[in-house]
Amino acid sequence: MCGIVGLYLKNKKLHSKLGFFLSGMIDNMSSRGPDSAGFAIYNNLKSKNIYKYSLSFKNNASIKSFQKEATKNFKDLKFTNISDHTIVFSSLLPSKFIPYLRSNFKNISIVGYGKSIEIFKQVGNPKKVVKKFKLDKFYGSHGIGHTRMATESAITTEGSHPYSTGEDECLVHNGSLSNHNNLRRKLIKKGKIFNSLNDTEVAAGYISQKLSEKKSIKKSLTSCLNDLDGFYTFILGTNRGFAVLRDEIACKPAVIAENKDYVAVASEFQAMAHLPNVNKANIYEPEPGVIYKWGN
Repeated sequence: MCGIVGLYLKNKKLHSKLGFFLSGMIDNMSSRGPDSAGFAIYNNLKSKNIYKYSLSFKNNASIKSFQKEATKNFKDLKFTNISDHTIVFSSLLPSKFIPYLRSNFKNISIVGYGKSIEIFKQVGNPKKVVKKFKLDKFYGSHGIGHTRMATESAITTEGSHPYSTGEDECLVHNGSLSNHNNLRRKLIKKGKIFNSLNDTEVAAGYISQKLSEKKSIKKSLTSCLNDLDGFYTFILGTNRGFAVLRDEIACKPAVIAENKDYVAVASEFQAMAHLPNVNKANIYEPEPGVIYKWGN
């Protein structure tokens, strides 16, 4: 049992409150996932040439040492440090910067990258994780969050959601996949790199692979219904919005609340009870096997 949440703000006047609203949603899902928490914030920069690399530091790796070493090799780097995470801002292409990171810094995990996305995740009580990363101060157009109750893999930052396996992409998942090991092997042969044994990372990699083959979000998620065995409710984030999919059996709960200002998605309604005018929103349960998307 895990908790998933998503919030897409239609009203730009609410963008400054994205982190505040999302932190409340994650707090209210703490009971569904006490082991770890994470979130992805989408905030498009004014410059279209700047990438953001979200990095998590393991085993007490020194953020200052990394920054000192990295700036020796690349001058075009700026940093924002929050807890044990750093966001690196640079015009360096992922094809150049990511191999450098993987080759030279074994105690750093690349948890996400793109021109819009920032990802933070950590082991521990979700309410404490949200406070450590000061989520309530973040702003942007949309965000996705997760609270985890570990089942099939270890309680580590690498085992936490969201998972990002492509530029400005991320996935959170409530459920369990039975064929993720076979699927992981197939994706590795196609060049995908995985940092955990978590089934959700495989699902994220699968969807990224489909999107890289120029398939639409709708076609990529439709393929999940054919190729992913198990139970799942997904929220897939992109730089433009997010999409929701429940498997065709739909034993994992989900509820959507939509009005003129926002779309909220969560495992339970209590996650969105604090949102403005939510009781006047159109509230419904997503149908099994049906893809819902906003902004994309």
